[in-house]
Amino acid sequence: MVLADIPKEGLLESNLRQVLKAAHRAKELVKQILTFSRQTEQEAGPVQLKLIVNEVIELLRASLPATIEIRQNIQSDSAVLADPTRVHQVLMNLCTNAGHAMRETGGTLEVGLGNAVLSSSRQAQFRVSNAELHEDDGHSAGRTPHLAIGYSELIPGEYVKLTVSDSGHGMTPDVLERIFDPFFSTKEPGDGTGMGLSVVHGIVKSHRGTVAVYSEPGKGSTFDVYLPVAEHLRDVWERESRQGGIPGGYERVLFIDDEPFLVDTGKQILSRLGYEVITRTSGIEALELFRTKPDTFDMVITDQTMPQMTGVELVRELMKIRPQIPVILCTGFSEVITEDKAKALGIQDILMKPVVAREIAETVRNVLDRKEG
Repeated sequence: MVLADIPKEGLLESNLRQVLKAAHRAKELVKQILTFSRQTEQEAGPVQLKLIVNEVIELLRASLPATIEIRQNIQSDSAVLADPTRVHQVLMNLCTNAGHAMRETGGTLEVGLGNAVLSSSRQAQFRVSNAELHEDDGHSAGRTPHLAIGYSELIPGEYVKLTVSDSGHGMTPDVLERIFDPFFSTKEPGDGTGMGLSVVHGIVKSHRGTVAVYSEPGKGSTFDVYLPVAEHLRDVWERESRQGGIPGGYERVLFIDDEPFLVDTGKQILSRLGYEVITRTSGIEALELFRTKPDTFDMVITDQTMPQMTGVELVRELMKIRPQIPVILCTGFSEVITEDKAKALGIQDILMKPVVAREIAETVRNVLDRKEG
């Protein structure tokens, strides 16, 4: 805001931009540490990867030196089920590393996007542009993968292959063995945190994908990221839900939180699992709605810390109207409510924030099943 109000191209503006740059650097470091440490499941939607690739390439053209040529080869229109911000982070981290490897000598950065098929007959076999990748013999289009993670965990089907390749100094086998370790870095102090590739690996794994790395000293490096296409992954999630992986349902849920973002997130999670979700951002509004239609809801999920009426106060009023209504309380750290106090109020379970999809899915299903039992 200050930058928008001061004269441009002066010393003050330059200094403020350095402050802003340092703040963003701190923010990104914290975000990367949290991304790596939490390894949580993310709510995802269909994302066309080529749009993210084009966006990142535009950013790179403005930030990389002119000695680095950027080439792109987009051969796929497929979408993946992903968090676009996290996929953007994967691509930026890989491209930033590639640029760093060519910072002194220049070179070529290539970003490619194609389709790949994992054979249903052999889990470790990909067919990519008429070339086959076998985990057991370690060859892909004539290259030897020094590091290939997670092929055995992949489910047969269609994948999008994102490739970032550079013509930089390459990596020795001992460096390759450690590149996904947190805080490992070959860069000079101040040039990197050692979290970039750890975050890449964590994000790709959380999206049910894998990363293969090819590198030799003096011959550059290539990172191949495989992510399931949207329909393939959706089928997997639905199959897991039927088989007890992430349980779903059909019941009607009243979801209350004073933060609109959390309300939207909760609704998306539960709706994807099959539930009908009605939301409110106020305990008072939720109580008024419940009074008019107390028998139309199968469950109430409410935040604890809300203005005007807390979750506990709301639950007390709900129980006066319908004593047997199943209730789940969501809260962060709270000295007000304990598990014993919650049970005394008729609250069936407590969810501690931040809540991930699997946790809320299992808790909701368990509470509803206990009621039916």
